[in-house]
Amino acid sequence: MNSALTYHNVSARYRPGDTAVIKDISLDIAPGERVALLGLNGSGKTTLLYAAVGLIPFEGDISVCNVPLSKVSERAIRDNTGFLFNIPDDQILFPSVVDDIAFTLERRGISRVEAHRKALSMLHRLGIEKLADSSPHRLSHGQIQRVALAGALVSDPPLLLLDEPSAALDPVGREELSKLLVAEDAAMLIATHDLDFARRVCTRFVVLVDGVIAADVVDPECVNQYWIQRER
Repeated sequence: MNSALTYHNVSARYRPGDTAVIKDISLDIAPGERVALLGLNGSGKTTLLYAAVGLIPFEGDISVCNVPLSKVSERAIRDNTGFLFNIPDDQILFPSVVDDIAFTLERRGISRVEAHRKALSMLHRLGIEKLADSSPHRLSHGQIQRVALAGALVSDPPLLLLDEPSAALDPVGREELSKLLVAEDAAMLIATHDLDFARRVCTRFVVLVDGVIAADVVDPECVNQYWIQRER
């Protein structure tokens, strides 16, 4: 069966002997499917994203685009995945915005000229082309968020893993981002606290509680009811 991302009995901990942050997770995301990953702080959302690209050790099996994740396949899987960290400053390394975004393509063997052309095109799509020659150190948090997202999208990956993509964006920015993501063909797993944003973008909603899947539904109202019941 074709799959964009599969977790099978996956558990993960940051150090040997620690309590597992995610526990025996099984989840399958189809090509083009947009899935919201919801839960309180500490529920394991970021850990689940990190495990998908081998950023933390895990037990169980993970596949991206039907390729099992291993040390051998790790590089290829990361090249097929657009990743947005919840602290976007962590993924911006170059002195100018356009150079940083273009590097994502250059490391895949695309020429510098073509990489810069595609980077500028992506900045235009996100409405931040005026930042192309700016230093990331001079940008606001919201601008950095958009630049990091441009880096995740520029290679047209089949899978996007986005950690709090609407954070620090104003209402207009969130609306623009939601329209952009809905227009993308990639499968998505989006960790977010923003249920309104998730409703606009996603067609499936997975709730993590203490590292396990507590709900997996297609109706966002079921998520509301779930939280109401937990608060009683």
